[in-house]
Amino acid sequence: MKRTEEEWKKELTPEEYRILREKGTEAPFTGKYYNHKEEGTYTCAGCGTPLFGSESKYESGTGWPSFYKPIGEDKVESWEDRSYGMNRTEVLCSKCGGHLGHVFDDGPRPTGKRYCINSGALKFKKKQEKE
Repeated sequence: MKRTEEEWKKELTPEEYRILREKGTEAPFTGKYYNHKEEGTYTCAGCGTPLFGSESKYESGTGWPSFYKPIGEDKVESWEDRSYGMNRTEVLCSKCGGHLGHVFDDGPRPTGKRYCINSGALKFKKKQEKE
């Protein structure tokens, strides 16, 4: 997905742009989804790609939305991140390349992963009730 930075700035809020395009982060316990409990799908705020299902969301105590797995392994990419004197694994949307957060090896079963994701990188689609 190719867009110029000017196109991204027009389509995203300033906070979304700072996180998705400039690899920013939000302060812990401030994002709209860190304590969110509705059933549905968390999508990329940049391109709408479905990333995480509510069934994989859990309370990690970190202050950011945490998931133990993406909807599909092809939905996210990961890269080594050595910024700020740390060695972490960055998580990106595989479609638009937007920065989502980081993944750590201290999550719950069944994966042992903690995808620590910025609320500002996400949108939420509520699960439709069956009629």
